[in-house]
Amino acid sequence: MVAPPDNDVLWARALHFQHNGSPALTGVSLGVRDGEILAVTGPRGSGKTTLLSCLSGLLPAQSGEIWFNSKPMHTMRPMRRERLRRERFGWIDPVPHLVPELTVWENAALPLMLRGTGRRAARTIAREWLERLDIGDCARKRPRGLPAAARQRVAIARALAAAPTVLFADEPTASLHRADRAHVLRTLTTAARSHGITVVLATTEPETATLADRSVALLDGRCVQTVHLPPAAESEGRAACSLSV
Repeated sequence: MVAPPDNDVLWARALHFQHNGSPALTGVSLGVRDGEILAVTGPRGSGKTTLLSCLSGLLPAQSGEIWFNSKPMHTMRPMRRERLRRERFGWIDPVPHLVPELTVWENAALPLMLRGTGRRAARTIAREWLERLDIGDCARKRPRGLPAAARQRVAIARALAAAPTVLFADEPTASLHRADRAHVLRTLTTAARSHGITVVLATTEPETATLADRSVALLDGRCVQTVHLPPAAESEGRAACSLSV
């Protein structure tokens, strides 16, 4: 068993997973560098959600290795893996899952309070993120009274407020109108970079992938292309591409 490179916060080798006998991942290997924003692209059904679920420990891979900060996740006991997910990872679903009995700010602050952060401090942090995502005026409302796009902003604020080491975002703007997507995604990626949060972002949208540092394409559960994207300040067309199957 070979340990991953030191600058990879996540590293996976030869991941395999099947859903009811149908292959979802077939020998996927990749590394995610510390502080990197990695876009995982591909059509629906290509294995993106399964890959994010395996990398985050939500779904144990059926074979292969996954390392987080040079520690083997694939050999961890379920309780230790769950603690790692709670303390170091964040997750954004395509559809927000909020607690209807809590207010918007309480939903955003919930992961912090579960970690032991005081209510006042957690509220301050949560409201700061709600303001950044243009939903601060709804802080005292209940989620059920908000439109779907607003509820998704709350879910994104909740994930960022917890300051995870790695944030897994599975189609995080799927429920937003196209006009809102760019603003929310730029807020997410800018905040991640300024706070040193590594992001693994699954998307079917080519324009979303351009906000990442690097893009990995999946097709039928295999990595088919890796694209290193240029910084935003550089002109288009200077990305270097390398293929790996």
